[in-house]
Amino acid sequence: MEQSFVQDIPPSHSPASRKSLSRCRRINRMLSNESVPPAFSRSNSQASMDSTSMEDFWCEVESIKESREDGSEEAMLLEFKPADEGELEAEWLQDVGLSTLISGAEEEDGQALLSTLTRTQAAAVQKRYNTYTQTLRKKNKHTVRDVRDIFGTSDSSPTFETVPVSPVSSNGIQLPGQKPVWKSVSSKSCLDCGTDKGSPSITEELSYDVSFSESITVLLKTQEWPKNQRFKKEDSALPKFIVRKSRFGLTEVGDLSPEDMKKIRYLSLIELTAFYDALGVELKRNRLERVRGRENGLFGVPLTVLLENDQKKVPGTKVPLIFQKLLLKLEETGLETEGILRVPGSASRVKNLHQELEAKFYEDTFDWDQVRNNDAAGLLKMFIRELPSPLFTVEYLPAFITLVEKISKIKLQLQALHLLIMLMPEANRDTAKAFLQFLKKVVANEGKNKMNLWNVSMIVAPNLFIYKGKRANQQEMQAAATTAHIVRLLIRYQDILWTVPSFLISQVRKMNEAAMNNSKRQLMFDKGVRKLLRRKTMERERPERPESDIPEGVIRVYAPLHSKVSMAIQLNSQTKAKDILARFHCENSRGSSQNMRGQIQSLHEIGGNIGQHCLDPDAFMLDVYHANPQAEWVIKPKAS
Repeated sequence: MEQSFVQDIPPSHSPASRKSLSRCRRINRMLSNESVPPAFSRSNSQASMDSTSMEDFWCEVESIKESREDGSEEAMLLEFKPADEGELEAEWLQDVGLSTLISGAEEEDGQALLSTLTRTQAAAVQKRYNTYTQTLRKKNKHTVRDVRDIFGTSDSSPTFETVPVSPVSSNGIQLPGQKPVWKSVSSKSCLDCGTDKGSPSITEELSYDVSFSESITVLLKTQEWPKNQRFKKEDSALPKFIVRKSRFGLTEVGDLSPEDMKKIRYLSLIELTAFYDALGVELKRNRLERVRGRENGLFGVPLTVLLENDQKKVPGTKVPLIFQKLLLKLEETGLETEGILRVPGSASRVKNLHQELEAKFYEDTFDWDQVRNNDAAGLLKMFIRELPSPLFTVEYLPAFITLVEKISKIKLQLQALHLLIMLMPEANRDTAKAFLQFLKKVVANEGKNKMNLWNVSMIVAPNLFIYKGKRANQQEMQAAATTAHIVRLLIRYQDILWTVPSFLISQVRKMNEAAMNNSKRQLMFDKGVRKLLRRKTMERERPERPESDIPEGVIRVYAPLHSKVSMAIQLNSQTKAKDILARFHCENSRGSSQNMRGQIQSLHEIGGNIGQHCLDPDAFMLDVYHANPQAEWVIKPKAS
């Protein structure tokens, strides 16, 4: 057998360290003899990994178990409620913004959302709605509207009206029927994610111009997926993916307004459901009834409550201050520490530091110099474990596990993971992003800290995916081991995962346009408006004013923080957002305030068919202008 995990641990004279050594030696013996006790029985996916690669994982699991047993961590219980027949479908319809199909309220018209759906997305909605209505008819609860009455279809097998989301060509024009392609490429005009050391020679290009579920429908007809996939722990086993920038550039999750991100979440859940349907995989969700957590303090407090408290101290905070400080401490002094995250700190010291932080952190009297790197890593993992609801949300933990157990191709796993990230609440997503960026730095220092991507994934997985409560039993322990592969994907491909797929943004634009058209039609039937229109009809002699004095292809850009606050700019096919920023910078380099010079300025698209959109510097402005001619264009600092 290969060298055991415990031989990598530096000697220590503390009782806690000796206890950890004894514990890991016992686990090593269990793994070498293949005599794992029932509480730690390994599933099929785990069995595909060799024993050595599992040692770190089980040592971490045992460490978590002991910290809970000795009272170092408080018990935060998650209570689940059973699902009655039809309730899951009703909740799903509400979660995707289609509560009108349940309430029957005419003013809650879901046509704006439904009009943007692709065929596979519409089929997913129809399937859930039909199940919901059939269940209600069986229970005779109340009269249920038929889908044909809602959407005006007469076919015996009703379908929703949909607008297919087609791929976009290089000039921004939609190309009906064009299929997505993945091919070998070599270009700098793209987002590059993969391993640099020992990376495979073939690089796959991901297209985000067409929905994932539509791509699956095409690919399933021509390919057969392997039924079993062995996890390979070598970094080079992961393919290298790039997302080539379209004419609209790339959009990160923080670049859109909260209102549009809410619509992104609606569409992402519909798309994820359609994606799983296309693969023949059931999308399971937990139904959380109640989360028991603390109302104040640092550890064991819900993220939203913690951020509300932190924002009173530091306005605009998106990641809990204690979490930021722990990451900063480790980044400054711990990235080169051998075995960081893996080698445990002193349990008694971590417990004392925990109590001292609770008392002194917000008073700014805590002495961070006293904290050893391994103890700081222990506090970091404790913070994540003590969250009342898991960082990656208890609701979608089954979906994370399913993408490993049921989906074999890494490219498809990545697409499912991408949609799950889009579904996360803002507080969870921002905190997860900060954590994954830190883990990427740990892996980048592998030469000194001896922690490669697989080691880090094995240690982090049980901290993220083993949750406490009535269902934290053998099944969850087994499932948590398979998520080591998910953590590896999260770390390796995180730059891709924080971008919003362009097909979802296209659907949001269409959704906003449909909502605006519906509002206009509603106004046309308002009595007051009709009277006004009749009066205006009698004033035909009055000349009409032009809607705008700006010629076609010319935009007026506003820069309220600059000395020159506006400028009309003629666009051509090669004008990029960064060109406009450079022109303003040149014009205002002498007159701008010192405070503004230190800020990163970005061009924002505001209004029209989008709420607010911070544009990629490489976005071609004429294409964006044609997509949203009613928008205003403003230069201001990008939200951090």
